[in-house]
Amino acid sequence: MEEQIVQTKGGKRSFVGIVTSDKMDKTIVVSIDTKRMDTLYKKYVTRTKKCKAHDEQNEAHIGDTVRIVECSPISKDKCWRLAEIIERAK
Repeated sequence: MEEQIVQTKGGKRSFVGIVTSDKMDKTIVVSIDTKRMDTLYKKYVTRTKKCKAHDEQNEAHIGDTVRIVECSPISKDKCWRLAEIIERAK
């Protein structure tokens, strides 16, 4: 899955990723994959970054494809919030 950055109203960034963990209360961990060209070997390399996002109703579960939106910091690690669940896990 490639990184999809969408500029929303007000200049806030938005990413699409897969939920990796939902064990914390009102928090999910989202893995965001990006494909970049390696400058030395000229091959595409997949990079993954993990973001913690606020999920108020605890509605996202492991394996769901979700969209997260940038927001003001909620805690030390959380500055993203769940915008929508694009696809449920099978």
